[in-house]
Amino acid sequence: QVQLVESGGGLVQAGGSLRLSCAASRSIFRFNAMGWYRQAPGKQRELVAAMTSGGSPDYADSVKGRFTISRDNAKNTVYLQMNSLKPEDTAVYYCNTAPIIRVGVPPSGYWGQGTQVTVSS
Repeated sequence: QVQLVESGGGLVQAGGSLRLSCAASRSIFRFNAMGWYRQAPGKQRELVAAMTSGGSPDYADSVKGRFTISRDNAKNTVYLQMNSLKPEDTAVYYCNTAPIIRVGVPPSGYWGQGTQVTVSS
C-alpha cells in the first residue's frame, strides 16, 4: 500500500506558474514510475507527464516545453513544475504511481486525492 499526498494547486493568471508536489508514504521510485494526470470537467482523465523508475521523463504534446516533472528520491516526492500556464490547463491534477505509466497503457496503481489548478484568462 502506498499513500500519495498532493499539494501546490491553486488559482493563477494565464502565463503564470505553479509547482505541484506529490509525497509518497514510502520509497517507491526504484520500482515504480510516477505520473501526473489531469481531468477537466466533462473530459476524460489524461496523462500529462510521467517519469520512469530510471528517471526518464515524458510529456503530453500539449505541455511539452512548459511543464517539467522531477523527483527527490530522499524525500520520496515528485514534482510538476508548470510554467506559461493557459486557461486550458485548468483541471484537477492527480499524482499516480504504477509499474508502467505511458500513453496507451490503462491507468493503474495508486492515486493521490487530486489538487485543483485553475488558470484565469
